[in-house]
Amino acid sequence: MSTPPALAWSVDNCTLGRAMAILGERWTVVVLREVFLGVRRFDDIRRHAGIPRQVLTDRLATLVAHGILRKEPYREDGARTRHEYRLTEKGLELQPILLAISHWGDRHLADPGGPPTVFVHRECEQPVHVEVRCAAGHAVEPRGVATRPGPGVRPFAG
Repeated sequence: MSTPPALAWSVDNCTLGRAMAILGERWTVVVLREVFLGVRRFDDIRRHAGIPRQVLTDRLATLVAHGILRKEPYREDGARTRHEYRLTEKGLELQPILLAISHWGDRHLADPGGPPTVFVHRECEQPVHVEVRCAAGHAVEPRGVATRPGPGVRPFAG
């Protein structure tokens, strides 16, 4: 058996690992789901998602600290100023990832009656899907993707 080429480079600076350090916890993705669904206020997120108060506080703080969400003040009559949470451009870039995960879940984990939600294009109401394409425009299936060293590659010293 030949040695996989990936063993030649280090994963110490792996951007996938760094991304998962921020996004890889279940409640973080649930918070993002809520905000993408338009649920932006702390109490609404907590109630709708069933997330414990302290966990939600921690996840929101992390997402704000990483520039994925921003806090927007609001104040209802007679109440103190509170914040709702809005996606930044960096946060909006996560949409294809969450759509791909949802699509996978719909295919493999949905109840027998089907998925609880569908995602559609606002303008034409047709279902949306995520696909992988190369820079030349070719649709690429999972086994058609190869990994090559990038400009930040470091040799593996292991």
